[in-house]
Amino acid sequence: MKQLWLFSQINSDLQRVEKELTKFVETDYPILQDSAVHLLAAGGKRLRPAFTLLAGKFYGYSLEKLIPVAMALELIHMSSLVHDDVVDASMTRRGRPTVKANWGNIVSVQTGDYLLAKSLMLISKIDHPEVARILAEISVEMCQGEIQQIKCSFDVEQNIKQYYYRIKRKTALLISACCRLGAIVSGAPRRQVWALGAYGHSLGMAFQIVDDVLDLTAKAAEFGKPVGGDLRQGIMTLPMILALKSSTNPAHLKTLLRKVDKTDEEVLETIGLINNTGAIDEAMHLVDLYVLKAKRHLQDLPQVPTRKALEELAEFIRVRKF
Repeated sequence: MKQLWLFSQINSDLQRVEKELTKFVETDYPILQDSAVHLLAAGGKRLRPAFTLLAGKFYGYSLEKLIPVAMALELIHMSSLVHDDVVDASMTRRGRPTVKANWGNIVSVQTGDYLLAKSLMLISKIDHPEVARILAEISVEMCQGEIQQIKCSFDVEQNIKQYYYRIKRKTALLISACCRLGAIVSGAPRRQVWALGAYGHSLGMAFQIVDDVLDLTAKAAEFGKPVGGDLRQGIMTLPMILALKSSTNPAHLKTLLRKVDKTDEEVLETIGLINNTGAIDEAMHLVDLYVLKAKRHLQDLPQVPTRKALEELAEFIRVRKF
């Protein structure tokens, strides 16, 4: 797990979450055990548990109450990643082979299902009626976002509204839920629960836009997976949509974006054309607006050190390289 200095207030608690996750996914079935542990060992930023714990810091912070929530949220996220890797035929993630690469599609799907089922076991033990309802609603929305993405593959006529619909459901709603649930379980007033959820939603939108920009601009070693993956899979992201609006030769760019089996040279050419339109800068401007919106929602929260940490985390989301 990558320890961000931004998590200094909760580093030891995040380590506890990590240990509990490792124990919780243990099973007597060797292949399932190996694939689940492999996925955990790949690490990641553990942003979702971190948001949950940080949101709980504003009020009646209880690590014992928050751990099951943080674990359930991370397991739901990990489950979605395993299934995504099957759909996207991804062979690496975070610089390591995916479960698909090591064990194939069948084991990958079952591993994702297993992690989701384990999250349900945790949710059933959380003594708060809103938690199960919110997580169920978010899980449904995430599936809808993924189906929308599959349905619209290689469709160059997509607009920004459709893109926002997808990333809201794919990414923003889960991050928002992390903040809301951390606050709810800690006994925060309803207004503050709303503010933290709104902060998480705005930051989730920014996070996904940055991810889509990095897919076109990052170094593979830093990003943890090959760049240009969205282009190869036909996923129309914000930079692509913006580039089509300002390209001097939109017909040629559309032809490249529509092509199902792109060569490496065509991927590089497409990235170059998108960069030349200024679409990357325009997309990052929208990230700035979402980050600013997220920070404004924090103004409704108590002036405690955690609020500063969330402000800094919002800035990190903007400039991250992985």
